Amino acid sequence: MKRLTLAVTGSISAYKAAELVSQLGKLDYEVTVLMTKSATAFITPLTLQVLSKNQVHLDVMEEPQVDKVNHIELAKQTDLFLVAPASANTIAKLAHGLADDIVSCVALALPADTPKLIAPAMNTQMYQNPITQSNLATLTQYGYEEILPREALLACGDFGRGALADLSLIIETIEETLNAITQ
Repeated sequence: MKRLTLAVTGSISAYKAAELVSQLGKLDYEVTVLMTKSATAFITPLTLQVLSKNQVHLDVMEEPQVDKVNHIELAKQTDLFLVAPASANTIAKLAHGLADDIVSCVALALPADTPKLIAPAMNTQMYQNPITQSNLATLTQYGYEEILPREALLACGDFGRGALADLSLIIETIEETLNAITQ
């Protein structure tokens, strides 16, 4: 069974994480969920815990096992790291090596050969901002593969690129990525 780590960040699209976790479970993936504080404003950790059948990790300072450093263990125990939805804030943190929450700490502790996917979701202007685009380019250089957001009517009322990619595309990318490393 392949072990996926899903990092959910502060975007209105965070509610889609419930369906993503559910679908991944049906495909026999073991899913561990990490959430930023902002993500918990959009969806409850309990929802993702029930669907994943695993503890949801919220706080980098929480150490459930006294003999192990939690964020290091989580990084070691994943076959694929996915940030979906990825907010502009988290993208910036990851691109610059900041490590002040569970998502960024686990990301920084990942072994170099762990596949990393990132699915941005934000307002069009935020996504197209040269700073965000530069941060995404930096992440690509560090081995992240971007799953492009869709063009759609966004929650804010704007139309443009910024909606989370379709879950079917995210799952297809996960499967292609994992198949490529097992061949």
